[in-house]
This record gives sequence, C-alpha cells and structure tokens, in this order.
Amino acid sequence: MAVRAAAPGAGARPKLGLQFLQRFLQIQKVLFPSWSSPNSLMFLTLLGVALLEQLVIYQVGLIPSQYYRVLGSKDLGGFKSLTFLAVVLIVLNSTLKSFDQFICNLLYVSWRKDLTEHLHHLYFRGRKYYTLNVLRDDIDNPDQRISQDVERFCRQLSTMARQLIISPFTLVYYTYQCFQRFKHMQIRVNAEPAAFYRAGHVEHMRTDRRLQRLLLTQRELISKELWLYIGVNTFDYLGSILSYIVIAIPIFSGVYGDLSPTELSTLVSKNAFVCIYLISCFTQLIDLSTTLSDVAGYTHRIGELQEALLDVSLKSQDSESLDENEWDLDKAPRWPADTANTAFVLEQVSISAPSSDKPLIKDLDLRISEGQNLLITGNTGTGKTSLLRVLGGLWASSQGSVQMLTDFGPHGVLFLPQKPFFTDGTLREQVIYPLKEIYPDSGSTDDERIMRFLELAGLSSLLTRTGGLDQQVDWNWYDVLSPGEMQRLSFTRLFYLQPKYAVLDEATSALTEEVESELYRICQQLGMTCISVGHRRSLEKFHSLVLRLCGGGRWELTRIKVD
Repeated sequence: MAVRAAAPGAGARPKLGLQFLQRFLQIQKVLFPSWSSPNSLMFLTLLGVALLEQLVIYQVGLIPSQYYRVLGSKDLGGFKSLTFLAVVLIVLNSTLKSFDQFICNLLYVSWRKDLTEHLHHLYFRGRKYYTLNVLRDDIDNPDQRISQDVERFCRQLSTMARQLIISPFTLVYYTYQCFQRFKHMQIRVNAEPAAFYRAGHVEHMRTDRRLQRLLLTQRELISKELWLYIGVNTFDYLGSILSYIVIAIPIFSGVYGDLSPTELSTLVSKNAFVCIYLISCFTQLIDLSTTLSDVAGYTHRIGELQEALLDVSLKSQDSESLDENEWDLDKAPRWPADTANTAFVLEQVSISAPSSDKPLIKDLDLRISEGQNLLITGNTGTGKTSLLRVLGGLWASSQGSVQMLTDFGPHGVLFLPQKPFFTDGTLREQVIYPLKEIYPDSGSTDDERIMRFLELAGLSSLLTRTGGLDQQVDWNWYDVLSPGEMQRLSFTRLFYLQPKYAVLDEATSALTEEVESELYRICQQLGMTCISVGHRRSLEKFHSLVLRLCGGGRWELTRIKVD
C-alpha cells in the first residue's frame, strides 16, 4: 500500500482572513476571465437590472403618500389614475425582480460549469487524480470538492450577488433620504486503476459530458421558473396596494365623511416607506452573514484543491506530454529501431513507498523484452504491485534508472490492475475502454471481434443480459458482475486492444486454474508478452522468467526450466 504524505496544517479551520481573500480572488479569475466574457456581461446586466429595479421600488414607495393626498381630498379621478400607475409600476418591478433572479440562476449555472471544467482540466491532467487520492492526504475527498462544494459555492455566491451589488448603494441612498426627512451580506476509490489505464483524458471527457447534461436540465428548469417568479412577485407587490383599494370603498361611499384630511391620512397609514425599506436593507446584510460563512468554507476547500492541483502540476510537468497523446492508435512508436523489441530496462533500481525510507526492492537490474514472459512472485508487502507502479510511471524509484521503451496502447503496453476498472456506458464501451472511439470504425467487423473475444473469455451470456453491445444500461457494473466476471471482462478488453506487452497484477485471482490457463493461452496466441504478478505455481508454464521478491529489498531472478 502507498503511504500517503500529510501536509502541515491540514485540517485547519477556515477563517475569513487574507488567505480566504487570496483564494476567493483566484476563483474569481476563473469565473471572470475577462471583461468581455459571458459571465462578466451577465454580471454587468445583473447590475443594470438591479439598479433599475431600485429606481422602480423607490417610485412604488412614493405611492402611499400620493394615496394620502387623493384619499384625503376624496379625489376619485386621481385615485383611479394613481391605482393604474401603481399597478404598472408593480408589474414592472415584479418583472425586473424576476429577471434579477433569472440572471442570478444563469450565473450560478455558468459559474458552476466554468469552475468545474477548470478543476476537471487540472484534476485529470497528468494523472493528478492518482496523486491526490493515493499519494497525498492533505486534500480530503477531491471528488466531493469538485462536485458538491463547487455546486454549493456557486449557488451561495449567486444568491449573494444581487444583494452585494445593490445593498451598499441602497443603504447610502436611503440613509441620506432618511436623514433629510428627519431634518426636514464542491476513479477515489478507483484512482489507481484509472491511472494504470492512462484514462484521465477519457474520464475527463465523460465527466464533462455528464456535467453538460446536468447543466442543460438546470437551464431548462430556470427558464420555466421565470414565469413563476413573475407571478409570485406580482402578487407580492399587489398586496401593498390592496389595503388602499379596500379602504377606498368606505371612504368614497361616505362612511368617513366627517373626518378631516389630516385624520383621514392618519387612518390610512401610520408607516413611512423609506424607514421600512432602510431597515429591510440592513436586515438583508445581516442575513448574508450566514451565507458568507458558508461561502468562506467552500472557498477554502475549493482553493485548497486548486492549489494542490497546481502544485502537483509543477512537480509532474514531464508526464504532461505523454498524457496528451496517450492511446493514439495511428501514431508510430516513438523509440529507435534497436529498442523496438524491449519494453522496460531497469538499472540498479531501488523502490520505496512514498514518504517512507524502508526499501521494498534494492538494486534491481531487469530487462523485459518481447517474448520474455516474466512472473513476479513474493509474499504480501514485498513490493510486487509497487514494482508495477514504477513501471507504469505512477511512482518514482528512489534511485537507479527506469526506462520504458514502448508506448501505451495497442502498439505497446497495457496494464490490467489488481482491481478491475469499469466506466459507465454500454458493453461495447467497456470492451474498447479507454479508447475514445471505436477502433476500427463501428461496423460488423468490430462487432464480430468483440463477440468473439467475449466468447473466448466466457462472457457470451453478457450480451443477452445487456441487450446488445450498444444498449444503455442503468446499473453499476461493479454491482452486477461477480469478481470472476469482472476479471473475464478485463481480459476481453485486453484481447480487443491486443498490446505487445500485457502487465497483469493478479488479474486471474478470482478465476479457477482451468480458466486462468485458457486466458493465458489466448494471450500467447495473440502474440502478447506477459508481465504477471501472481502466487499460483500453475502460472509458471506461461512464463520464462521468475522474479521472486524476498522482502527487505532482496530479490532473485531465475529462468524457468522447460520440461
């Protein structure tokens, strides 16, 4: 097992300090990359709509005083005109308020899209998902930070946006008005198998596709909610003049005919709009304190993840170019002709677990060439899987030279991890994984190959269970397949891709020896050279070399005698 490195200060309680401000500003650079970006334009539109809304609200607030005048003077014509103006202003204000909420919701969706895709780009690039989930423990639950914390951060920020824009202006203006009148607030589990498959780019694409479907649904809901907002807000504000309409009936019918205009004004209203609205603005800012504390927590978690991903990026720039071109089926091998038949060359290699000085393997010299099938054995904890991690580039050796002289994919090496890895999708997508598209092009030839390899792996019944190669299934492959079936399906994938070298980490541990022998026999018929980790002596007949790890860094390399 990998020993994960802890960072000092991990788990410290987030605070509203300079670090919060720095992380918050870094996130804002993602949300607002330029003044001409869609998010910036939407934010400026929100500002304009909110300011216009305040102007209309102010006019609505003046209506009560005008009602005092027309009711006090018993002006029926003036009352009708004022009521019509009040209804127009209320409908206008309700529409503006609804568009205000509509734009805030659009900002939420757009912010979530941009921030999530930015973190996806960092997370899936260069197998950083493996580093964060396996080798480091200073960033807990990266998947939760990307999915849940980002969603909550963007939701809370969009809720605060309008109030943070408007409340300062409103407070200053209405404080001044009040003064004048008184004087006259986001593969953890599967990080290693995905990394062995070099599947970061594929999972990046699939994750982004799922995100796009989610965002599309949210946009549709937001559009439908617009008219609901208009209706709700209209009725909210109509209530403010309903009392005047009700009291107008007895006034104009003569019930209060003996009252003076002053007494009538006192009877109609005893509240001043400006004072009430000023109190409302202060209340909104106070209510924002709870939201701000939530935003601070999400900001720290997302900021920590972003900083960790950037830190890993600086330390792993050498592997970036490999991931950009991984699984390119049409490219020619990158290596000179004299090394075309060699996969790995290890010279004086020593291996230790990350953040540990205890040697698992010391001074290993090994050359793995085509046709030299290697079996790696040893007790638990002697470094068998650790050696494969070094061969796969997931770990660095503590000393010595490790050269991989072939590419990943059909032209070179394919790893079958100890824990089978499956993605969401159809049976065909499981077999061709991690190819982005069907190879060769979809058609009867490809279908025949897949069905033949499913039959060779003993999974013909899986076609019936799934309803075909391209039938979408709503289950989790880990839930419906037994451990043996998962290993058979992994071998089907291996047969389909047909690499020159197959690195198998106890890939048949859940299968019987008879099935294991059949699968290895097929690998030999397809021309693969196997590098296997296993315990069964029955595996020896399919290999020519045995590397026995003895613990404490000791190892023995022997050639298997052919009877």
